[in-house]
This record gives sequence, C-alpha cells and structure tokens, in this order.
Amino acid sequence: MDPVFADFATRPAELSNAVVRQHRCVVAPSYVVVAAGGGLKVDFMVPDGEETAEAELRLSVLGVAAPIDADVNGEPLVKGFLLPGTEGPGTVRPDTEREYVLTVPGTVLRPGANVLAIHNTDGAGEESEGDGVLRLRTIALDSAEHDGRARRVSGRGAGDRSGWAFATERRLLGASAWQPGAELRFRLDRSETHDEAAEREPVTRLAWRGTTGAESSVAFRTDLSGFHGHFRDADGSIGELRGTLTGPLPDTGRAADAAVRHFTTEEEHDGVWSPVGRLRLLLDDGGGPVDRVTWSDRSGATTSLSLLVPVLTGPPSAPGERRDITELVSKVRASDEFTDFGEVAENLVKSGGKWLAHEQDPELRFTFDLPVAVTAYSLTSANDVPDRDPADWVLEGSSDGRSWTPLDSREDEVFRGRYQCREFALARSEAHRHYRLRITDNHGAEETQLLDVRFFDGGAEAAAPGVCDFVGFRQSVGAEPVGYRGTRIPAPVSGADEEGGADTGELLAVDFSDTARNLQDAARLLEQLTRYLRP
Repeated sequence: MDPVFADFATRPAELSNAVVRQHRCVVAPSYVVVAAGGGLKVDFMVPDGEETAEAELRLSVLGVAAPIDADVNGEPLVKGFLLPGTEGPGTVRPDTEREYVLTVPGTVLRPGANVLAIHNTDGAGEESEGDGVLRLRTIALDSAEHDGRARRVSGRGAGDRSGWAFATERRLLGASAWQPGAELRFRLDRSETHDEAAEREPVTRLAWRGTTGAESSVAFRTDLSGFHGHFRDADGSIGELRGTLTGPLPDTGRAADAAVRHFTTEEEHDGVWSPVGRLRLLLDDGGGPVDRVTWSDRSGATTSLSLLVPVLTGPPSAPGERRDITELVSKVRASDEFTDFGEVAENLVKSGGKWLAHEQDPELRFTFDLPVAVTAYSLTSANDVPDRDPADWVLEGSSDGRSWTPLDSREDEVFRGRYQCREFALARSEAHRHYRLRITDNHGAEETQLLDVRFFDGGAEAAAPGVCDFVGFRQSVGAEPVGYRGTRIPAPVSGADEEGGADTGELLAVDFSDTARNLQDAARLLEQLTRYLRP
C-alpha cells in the first residue's frame, strides 16, 4: 500500500494518500490540537488486489497526551490508550516529542477506501495526568515487517480548578458612600505539565481591562474571602472597588461552559515555542468583554495576556437577510416579574410563556455572550388584556452595563391582535453587549406584558478563532520572563454528545493546499475516494 502520512508541523500540512477530517480540533502553529471529545479521521486508499499482512501506525505527539481510542474501518486498535512516561508530575517535558507505535492487522484493511479514526477520550471533569488535550504532530501508516508494540501505562490527573463569585461595591473619588456594583465572576484553571505544584498557587493580585477601555485592579485577601482595589471607567472617572466572596462557581452550567474560554498554551524558550498545558479563563465584571488580564500568585509568579475578542458586527442587510441572534442572550433581568405564575423575563427569549410585570413602566435588560450589533428587534403581544401592551418605549445599548446610548424610540405603538409580532428597524447599529428596553407607558393597565422579544443583526459572522488567540508573558520568581501564547479550543464535552455529528467531520483548513506530493496524487486520491465513498 502507498504510505499514509500527515505532517501538521508544517504550514500548509504535508499529506500523502490522506484526506483529513476533524471534529473539535484546532490548528496550532506546529501541531493539531484534538480537544476532549474530539477526533481526526483520515481517509486513505489501498489499491485493488493488494494484500497487506500487517501495518504499523505511528503517532507523534508533544508532551503528556490524553487517552485515545484508535480504529481502522471501525475495528478497534486501542481503547483508552495512554502514552508511556506519565508515572508522575513532571516526568515528561511539555516540549518532548514522543512516538507511539500500534499494530494494524492486515485483516482490517480492505481494497479501496479505508478510514483511520483517532479520538481523544478524556472525559469532561475527569482526572487525567495532562491537560486533557492531544497534540498531534504527525500520523504515519505503512506496511510493516515486524510487530509494532503499543506500550501501556496508567496515569492520574490533578487539575486544580478554581472559580469564585464576588458581590462588589464601588466608591467614586470624593464620594463618601459605597454603591452596589456588578457581580464579579472569576475562574482561572491552569493545567500545566511542567510545574504542577506552582499552578495550584492561589491568585493574590488581578488586573483587567475591557474593550470599552474600563480598567480595574484588585488584591485578594489571604483566604480569598474578598478583595480591595481601584477602577477607572471608560469615561475617565476613578474610584475604589471592593468585593466579598459569595460562593464558588459551579463546574457545570452556563457559568462554567458558555462564558469560560479554553486555550492550549505555549511558552517560548530560546526562540522555540513548546506546549505547556491548558488554560481555562473566565473574567466577567458585568461590562464589556475583557481584552487584557494580568495576575500574580502567592509564589510571586506573574502572567499577563492580551486576548483576541470576537465581535459580531455588520451593516444592515436587506429584509429577509437578517439573522436571529437571540440565542446569544445569556441573561435577562426585569424590574419586575410575576414569579408566582412563572411569567418571568426569561420566557421572552425562550418561548416558554409570557412575561408580566406589575408596573406601567417596567424595564428589561438583555446581556449577550459577546458584543453584537443589533440592526432590528421584534416584540410579540401576549395572550390577553390589550391594555397591558407596551405603547411607548426606548431601546438602549451599553458596553459596560452602566453608560447607555439610545438606539430606538417609539410612541403610541399599537398591537392589532393577540400574539402579533412586530419588527422595528434601528436607524443606527453599534456593537453592544448589553441592551435595555425601557417601557415608559402602556395602554392603561396596571400591568405590562409581552410574549416574546427577538434580536436580529445584519448577517455578519463572528470572528473565528485563529492560530493564536492571546499573546503575553510569564515570569516565575527568580527567572527571566518568557513569551506566552494560546490557541482557543472547544470546551470539553462528555457522554453521548461527544461525537456531536462528527461522522462526516470538517476538513482541516490545510487539506487542499499543497498537501499531496503533487497535484496528480491529490487528484487520484480524491477521485478514488469519491468513487468508493459514493452511496
């Protein structure tokens, strides 16, 4: 058989007799990151009439790898396989390239199209020695004259995951009274393979800046029960900031999944970038997305990052081309809601019933996962009492949840029937993370109600994660600073969802850029695959 080869250490990748599909993978500078629950599938050809007694599969990886499953044409080669050398923390350097060899019986190979599947089986939340990702540099499959031997060792995990929520107060310069502030949610999980003990050191100082230009810096108490610091808002006003711990963040749910960003990271030593583990980061102060974070831990080590922040933007499109982005709303708050009957504000974006407030002039606030440029919105009247319909309102946008910009104003609006959906276009469209609907009057009732609120943009797509999604530096006590960068990866998944429709998978971006030995090889392989894979 023709050798099957994929080298992800080059750009573009070098492929021979291979078409590579991926699920939950990210192309890093010198390897492919296979996130937990993800995998690669390599389609390759065996010529008609050729018999192979045995083949060898060689996988080259960096650092400590997550456990894997591997199969050819659905026939298992290994399940939950761990690379050797994980007898304890620090036994494998993160920049160490290691190869493991698996035997592929000739009986599993067949003339025509074949599929090699490699899956990262590290479970979400389960303990593993490494950082839960698989960094593949090369894949090679060829006939062998002797047995390949797979070496098995056991591993253990020791991830230290820490997340907190703080109630905050702010005091402007010159003011005597403290005022309530937005909740601060903070999570920092460092799963680094070279110095596991140091990564567990608690954070003592934290500073961050949002995309609006607002900045904050705080120092934590020894027991992390609170903090004291200062802030500078986007408008230049300054003041003090303090917080009290209200509880740990959960490891599941929206707080743990939707807003947390996951990265595979690298350090630069003597001009060479080497993987050092995974970083899980959440910092939400109720304002705009954070684009810079600096922290120090109890050991005195300092880390600083500048983050790439995706923004949904775009000019208004023609009617019919708008895109419903309501699913990006992460939080809805109302000045009042009828909780006894379940007529709460969250129903407005979930279509689970109506919202009712015992006010003629209620207020609704919608927080998105990231800044969005709304070009239109719609309101749907509820099931009864037309006098409860909104008549006058103002829609406003904000990047930090404190300073608001008017976007649309309506007066004497009338809904002609029950369950009527009315759409309103905005004269101006700017990217905001927070939107506020201030209903200033209704049609005469003591209550106000709506069935549904929807938001639309101009159809632009979010910026896709790139090869590098943050840059910065790290400096340990007594050591020189080193470069630090990260590539964003999908959040872990577990259970039945981990395949997630990955049977087909997405082609890696590099598959068709000089990936075969020459264009004739590429054309031949694709023609054969089309012929054999056609239903």
